[in-house]
Amino acid sequence: MDPRLGFTIWKFEIRYYALIIILGALVAGAIAAWRAKKNGRDPEIIIDIMPWVLIGGIIGARLWHVFTPGYFDGITTMDYLKNPLLILQIWKGGLGIPGGVIGGVLALFIYTKVKKESFLEWADYIAPGLLVAQGIGRWGNYINQELYGKPSNLPWAIEISPEYRYPGFENISHYHPLFFYEFVLNILAAVILLLIDRNFKKKLYKGDIFLLYLVAYPAIRFGLEFVRLVPSLSKSGVNINQTVMLIVMILAIVVFVLRHTFFKPKQSEELAEEEVYLDETVEEEQAEDLEELDSLDADLSEIPEGTEETEEPDAEETGEAETQELPDETENEPEPEGEDEEN
Repeated sequence: MDPRLGFTIWKFEIRYYALIIILGALVAGAIAAWRAKKNGRDPEIIIDIMPWVLIGGIIGARLWHVFTPGYFDGITTMDYLKNPLLILQIWKGGLGIPGGVIGGVLALFIYTKVKKESFLEWADYIAPGLLVAQGIGRWGNYINQELYGKPSNLPWAIEISPEYRYPGFENISHYHPLFFYEFVLNILAAVILLLIDRNFKKKLYKGDIFLLYLVAYPAIRFGLEFVRLVPSLSKSGVNINQTVMLIVMILAIVVFVLRHTFFKPKQSEELAEEEVYLDETVEEEQAEDLEELDSLDADLSEIPEGTEETEEPDAEETGEAETQELPDETENEPEPEGEDEEN
């Protein structure tokens, strides 16, 4: 294996691209857990969600590549269908982020339905971190020297080794760092989503941050496709990625506008969900209080009866002693003068 792509431990090949994807997933999970905790939810739920989203995302990303292979990949969809084992060879490259997003979203939807959680709420928590993870993942493309932009003479242009240059570009060494453009734009988009959530929280509905993600990322991908050297073209010459991203972006904008104008979500429904969550919390707290009271009763029942009986007479004796020690005020009172005169 090319040492620029990874290293070998015993007989196992560890690729830097895989490590970078894992790093991105961990960062995304940490951001989502932080946002969930900030909103009063259990951050450990993210630990349960992560395997679902990762598996769904990888499956979706691979299938997206299978059905939309690159122009110079040297393999077609029919090749994959004729030899299905090629689909499993992910280590040879071929993951499409649009498919990864679709697969991850479907996995999250299934998880929330099974666990009776709010899909839109958890999608909001995950969306900013997902942008960061996608940006981090693009550094894997840089290591693999793939997915670069058009030829460029700019100071920040990157050099691509001859063996990784596309046919027809063998004599051109420097290209646009497309991976870096997407990395920077994704991080900026994630920061903007976090700022929107912080400053306009009272005006947002559940799912709004996720909708804004569906506006931001497709807009980034749509714009960068103009710089990409090898677009995902269909046989008719249509850029599939760019077309899908444009459709998703427009639909997300329309839905966002409609739910803030004509079709506003019912506040009662959101409040009802919050009340259910609060009721469950109160019930848990009451159950804990009852357990504490039961334990106190058990402790009191263990006190010997003799100690209780001896305490009561002590209290009575002390009371009698106090009354006996009080001076007899009637003895010290002077006799009335009228009685002395009669005597």
